Amino acid sequence: MKKQHHPITLMIGAITASAFVLAGCSSSSEDDGGGDAAFDVPFGATTPAAAGPLDTVTWMLGGEPTTLDADIDATTADDTVLANVCDRLMQVQPDLTLGQGLASDAQWTDDTHLVFTIRQDALFHDGSPVSTADVLWSMQRHSAEGAAESDEYRNVVAIEQTGDDQITVTTSQPDAILLQAMAGDGGIVWNPRVIEAEGEDFGSPGSASACSGPYEVTSWDAGSQLTITKFADYWNSDVDALTNEIVFRWADETAIANSVTTGEAQGSFLENAGAARSFIESADVSVYQGPSTNAWVLETTDRGALTDERVRQALSLALDRTGVAAAAFGGLAQPWKTPVGSGAWGYQVDTFEQAYDALEGAPAKPSDADLAAAEDLISEAGVPSAPIVVASNGSSTHNVIANALVSAAQSIGLEAEITVIPQVQYGDFYSDPELRGQADLWPDEYYISKNDPLGFYKNGASDASVNFGVFADPEYDALVDEGYAATDDVERAAITIELQKRWVEHAVWIPVVATPSTLIMSNDVTGVPASAAFIYYPWAVDLGSTKG
Repeated sequence: MKKQHHPITLMIGAITASAFVLAGCSSSSEDDGGGDAAFDVPFGATTPAAAGPLDTVTWMLGGEPTTLDADIDATTADDTVLANVCDRLMQVQPDLTLGQGLASDAQWTDDTHLVFTIRQDALFHDGSPVSTADVLWSMQRHSAEGAAESDEYRNVVAIEQTGDDQITVTTSQPDAILLQAMAGDGGIVWNPRVIEAEGEDFGSPGSASACSGPYEVTSWDAGSQLTITKFADYWNSDVDALTNEIVFRWADETAIANSVTTGEAQGSFLENAGAARSFIESADVSVYQGPSTNAWVLETTDRGALTDERVRQALSLALDRTGVAAAAFGGLAQPWKTPVGSGAWGYQVDTFEQAYDALEGAPAKPSDADLAAAEDLISEAGVPSAPIVVASNGSSTHNVIANALVSAAQSIGLEAEITVIPQVQYGDFYSDPELRGQADLWPDEYYISKNDPLGFYKNGASDASVNFGVFADPEYDALVDEGYAATDDVERAAITIELQKRWVEHAVWIPVVATPSTLIMSNDVTGVPASAAFIYYPWAVDLGSTKG
């Protein structure tokens, strides 16, 4: 989720690789039995370039897409498809840098005016031209109150068409990350005529495409598979997709592994890095990892005992993150202190790394002193009258994290229990207060489309859409505004580090592990990015055969 006058040079790969060296990249990790397991996993932004074309590839997802309307929702499965189907104003690159999309140029003309030049040769999948007016309509839809991407427009006060090929965005203050946001779902350019014709059915199986990307959805059999096909009239002549058709299927991680093992599918960007462990020595399937902003966290709701930050702090101190990394991720993840991965460190990397190292309150493995401090916090807060309830969707990863939370609670004298929420409903925790009322916290993987940590820490502002009521601090709110206004990298890094410190101290969410992007792929195919860019970059255009 995601600058110039504010030119931010976004260089991540090498630093991020070193940050994840403990996560299993040519290193030794402790396995479930306490022994050492040496992993030699390639780490980088890309995989070897493809040498030849393919007719059809089957690609596995961790779940069925919920909707292809990103203004309603955008799960990882949704975005993995949409990345290939929908062009954005700007485009995340495989190394997580920022490139051009449907905007051929974007310039801040002063501190509060961002001018986009819109290319005039793009076509929607129905053959109609992508007009500047369509861009205006799309940005207004994204920024509308209640839209899933509206938080990306928090400082925007006006969006206007100011020329045949020009959109001018006016902000209430300088905004150091707005341009990056236009490479995420908040920058998708929609075909308004399709959306208006489809009405409430837009984004569901059978609805027409409203995008202009290099692939278009040609079928979606609900509960079975979704197919995207190369769009013959794609505007960008520099893009020549080698694969004609991608068939998406979905399953749990065990079935995904079986499908790739047997050759029924050719690859998958794994939601659980641990599912790749069995392929590390495979002669037929390769494992790749790359930079990402992803982190698994325990998100807290505004019910029950966890509204008291001392209880949240105590649970964070008692949580065995090393155990979770081993049990849930096979050592291919890293115990982590913050709610956003190191792929977000797109500038001032040494500064962010030093600040991260200095953080306290989220130990990799709790010491006796950590447990004693946690017990003292509970003594101050008082033992809750009801058990702490942690949700799980029943997947192995969610279950491991939920059970680790229960164990942490019990280790400091608290009762805790797990409630299972069906996977089809699980994403509704972000939008449904009644569902949040069923649990005190829930584990989930969270990521942002920007490699700037401010793009995450804005979520602690009092009016943020994912601040569910456990934290409110006027000083924090003021720092968020100052961070947006800080177009100087050194200044913005200092502000963001203070926000990070406050977030972790108050245990707004409880961080668990950071997960590099993890890809398994048949040795017959190659080319796709290994980084988390697959969530927003049209990765299928790089997919092809290993043979010429």
